[in-house]
Amino acid sequence: MKIKHITEISGALMRARWKQTLVAAVGVTFSIAFFISLLGFMEGLNQLLDGIVLNRTPHVRLYNDILPSKIQPIDLTEDYKDHHNFISSLKPTNTRKEIYNAPQIIDKLNKDKRVIGVAPKITAQVFYNLGNIDLNGIINGVDPEKEAAFFSFNDYVFDGKPLDLKNVSNSIILGQGAADIMRAKVGDNITVTSTEGEQFSLKVIGFFQSGIAEIDKVQSFASLSTTQKILGENSNYISDIQIKLQDMTQAPAMAVEYENFFKIDAEDIQTANAQFETGSSVRSIISYAVGITLLIVSGFGIYNILNMLIYEKMDTIAILKATGFAGTDVKKIFISISLSIGIAGALAGILFGFYFQ
Repeated sequence: MKIKHITEISGALMRARWKQTLVAAVGVTFSIAFFISLLGFMEGLNQLLDGIVLNRTPHVRLYNDILPSKIQPIDLTEDYKDHHNFISSLKPTNTRKEIYNAPQIIDKLNKDKRVIGVAPKITAQVFYNLGNIDLNGIINGVDPEKEAAFFSFNDYVFDGKPLDLKNVSNSIILGQGAADIMRAKVGDNITVTSTEGEQFSLKVIGFFQSGIAEIDKVQSFASLSTTQKILGENSNYISDIQIKLQDMTQAPAMAVEYENFFKIDAEDIQTANAQFETGSSVRSIISYAVGITLLIVSGFGIYNILNMLIYEKMDTIAILKATGFAGTDVKKIFISISLSIGIAGALAGILFGFYFQ
């Protein structure tokens, strides 16, 4: 039978029961629209959370970890050298947090073609002085230019200019949570106390908001030189070296390579954010499972309405066969009806889905 005749008969049958046709098409539209909206929402949520964590996390971090010595005195004796020794109440060794020869290490890393950039960092534990109350805080000493270039620092500073950390001496960018507690404004001076008991007056030049409230209550940023003054260290003091790579997937292997070469502790981004990546994967699986369920439900809706249409049109089918139409021709008619409903509903669903986003 010609396609023209199949199309005409299919159109006549759909128009005869236009309400059922409309219900089936609306069901498909609804399912497709919410499928696209749900996936778009979950993808946007994952990108937001990834940006909060991954944009601010170096691919490889070099530092001196505070751990007990891997070789204990008992392991050095000949009598117990090959034994498995159980030692309790181990205390960390008196390890210096400063990275030895940090400028030379940074220079070496900058020559590595696998590295996009390197940013030094210093972490200082302080107390924000608020009258008779001291608030726990962490000041991150950074190079604002490199932080902006490699770790999207400018995207999280919503009030003030990050480069003023370098241009204004003894300045600080407060976390939004800490600023709210202290009622601080841009241009105010705040007092912080180091763990050694030294007090410093810092000028607030901006506010930082990461999106995680507990971090914003504690974390603030200052220049490398200001943080070195707070710690009472010299201008060569660096406690962390942050590395941005060309290919993030190479981070675990390169962390091991750098650890062995520089004789320093190294941590890759996959290890540092293993739980976070698991959460992103679970959210994606849930969103796809719900979306596919919606599509299956809409498919069964078309199937049920098509069955109802077939049972209601048994007399029409009998007339078609009596006038010379073959069984395959009748099947083509009803398949074309279902395809028309599905395609029309899907196209409308795609339009509404992208609109809802």
